[in-house]
Amino acid sequence: MAVHPNSNIIAVTGGKGGVGKSVFAANLALSFLELKTPTLLIDMDAQSCGDQNMILGLKEVKTLADLTQYSGSLAPQMFASVMTQHPKGLSFIAAVKSRDEVLSVNPENAIKQIEALSNFYRFIVIDIGSNLGPLQMSVIEKATILLCVTTPEVLAINQTMRLVNDMMVATVPSDMIQFILNKTGPSGLATEGIEKTFRKQMIGSIPQDDLTATGSVQRSNPFVIAAPQAPISKAHADIVRRLTGGVLQALKAQARPQQLKFARDAAPEAQSASARPSSNSNKNVDSRTAIKMSLHAELLKDSDLRKSMGDTTAFGNDPEKERALLLKTTAVISKIIDREAAGLGREERSAIIEEVVNEAVGLGPLEALLADPAVTEIMVNGPKKIFVEKKGIVQTSPITFTSEESLMNVIKRIVDPLGRQINESSPYVDARLRDGSRVNAIIRPLAIDGASVTIRKFSKKAVTPDNYVKDWGAATGNMMEFLKICVQLHRNIIISGGTGSGKTTLLNTLSSFIPSNERVITIEDAAELQLKQEHVVRLESRPTNMEGKGQVSIRDLVKNALRMRPERIIVGECRDGAALDMLSAMSTGHDGSMTTLHANSPKEAISRLETLCLMAGMDLPAKAIREQIANAVNVIVQISRLSDGTRKIMSIKVVEGIQGDVVTLQDVFDFKRKGVDANRKITGSFAASGLVPRFIQESQQNGNTVPTGLFTNEASNAAAAAAVSAAAKPTTPTQTVTTSLKKAGGS
Repeated sequence: MAVHPNSNIIAVTGGKGGVGKSVFAANLALSFLELKTPTLLIDMDAQSCGDQNMILGLKEVKTLADLTQYSGSLAPQMFASVMTQHPKGLSFIAAVKSRDEVLSVNPENAIKQIEALSNFYRFIVIDIGSNLGPLQMSVIEKATILLCVTTPEVLAINQTMRLVNDMMVATVPSDMIQFILNKTGPSGLATEGIEKTFRKQMIGSIPQDDLTATGSVQRSNPFVIAAPQAPISKAHADIVRRLTGGVLQALKAQARPQQLKFARDAAPEAQSASARPSSNSNKNVDSRTAIKMSLHAELLKDSDLRKSMGDTTAFGNDPEKERALLLKTTAVISKIIDREAAGLGREERSAIIEEVVNEAVGLGPLEALLADPAVTEIMVNGPKKIFVEKKGIVQTSPITFTSEESLMNVIKRIVDPLGRQINESSPYVDARLRDGSRVNAIIRPLAIDGASVTIRKFSKKAVTPDNYVKDWGAATGNMMEFLKICVQLHRNIIISGGTGSGKTTLLNTLSSFIPSNERVITIEDAAELQLKQEHVVRLESRPTNMEGKGQVSIRDLVKNALRMRPERIIVGECRDGAALDMLSAMSTGHDGSMTTLHANSPKEAISRLETLCLMAGMDLPAKAIREQIANAVNVIVQISRLSDGTRKIMSIKVVEGIQGDVVTLQDVFDFKRKGVDANRKITGSFAASGLVPRFIQESQQNGNTVPTGLFTNEASNAAAAAAVSAAAKPTTPTQTVTTSLKKAGGS
């Protein structure tokens, strides 16, 4: 539902109290009755304490609470139960019944009913007060015009300017904001000076007449009724004539979405050479993009904003300063678009302002994609091609950047606060966003078709074992319970998988099983791991600086971590010679360490580990490396992203040792594919091999109890799944492995 096209919602506000806003709204509504047309007055002033009730002289009133109690649309026969009729024919809905009540209604319900009432009232005057909350802002979004009442006093003018700036930040069109100058007289500021300050003519001027105005309020009889020939009454009639004589019609026409048209294109002679977009820059550019490009150009003329937007490191960690810049930029752009663009509908105008603000001080069109919980990965192939992954399926996004320069500014805004650099001499970088999302960017000359950005979004909600078992069907309860036991028994675990298969997410989940009293050190290229334990040290590698010095590699950090008394070391990913140092740590007193590895199968993971160890430059024989792997690695978890977009733990294998030159692996759990269903989803089932790993047998011999059916296919996964859910929180120091295993469902 929307506001009826023949209805006009007139919102009345003021920069501060005491300017006569409520009295003006009541008398304006009564003045509309002279047009012999249905008029409704609604009091939405959150701090009025029922002032409109007293001004109109109505004691028994219906309120907004009465209006919003209805879930369906209103019919005329129901009006008596939701509004009060003034003797002169004005319909009225109060904010509250008495000063003891507080205005508290659901904005969505209120707007829905006001839209329904617009089918029956040509004029709806709404007193929204000076304290603008969600309810009042919702009214402004639907209003035809916003009348700001002020008085010719310095403080009132100053507060009105503050209100106007707030409206600009809220992307309210400047043409929609009109001013009423109340209580004018020889002792006040000159009208011409006030109009110069507001850069707009007053739509109405009401002379000061305290005797008439105050007397009407005391008698609860509005002066347009009690003294229709008084100058202040005639001033209200003049305002009605001006509003209905073309102002409201023009604003309603402007509010309707129209074909975008850039105002300066219609009047090229008004364009300065510096502001006019070049013919080359606008070639093959749609009108919407042309508007955004021109807004960027105009925005950069503000030297203060240009300096603030250019220095992305100045307050990267100061939310208050960031918010101040955001509000200032929004206000400036709002004013520019009212000056530069014509024919924009309100929704289109707000959308363009938001996009330009995001590109100026945020992450541009990526902001909307980052805010979308359904998007798990964002892939930017140049400024005009953005792909996203939703539910495992890659699809094209309609969102694009205005230009490659805008894309480069966003990349710079990401990497600068982290102390990273990206330029022609160092054209690629790994970074992270504030929420932990991983970012890779590569630019020209390496990226031939323009800068490319890949963002792996960080889940704001922690992934639990229940998600794998119940929500995604990526594993069984027995599988997750077995992995929990492996973590608690300090087994060294490698998570193997392809790109985007969910290795880091699974690593995060397994880390939740680590007891909270153990010292854990995480080492990553770009910090993604989000361990919930308190005793955690997070380390991040560092690339070279502009002089080619200062690099700190993963391998350097692994070596340093050994001097930090770690009980467990977690490496985000092994991709170079650091693998040898990681294996050394695993086999020399740091049991229970974990890492991820790019490989398509557990067998391939062993081969890749061997290759990475050779990259350490130690010139070790292959058999020595394999023996190191067999001694250090206990469990390999293979996770894959399947062709239907789903992710599953395909197998869990334990390393049994080495026979000859071959590292031997033993199956514990596997996923058996069966085919695809009617929806092209891969079907299959998880199966246990039935073999019990040697370290589990040793644990049982030491007195620990393991669920009897954990390694059989006949066992119910429900008990194990329940035990895993209970284990999602880090283990406390008083919980021993024995206790945890018994709790998991021992016999």
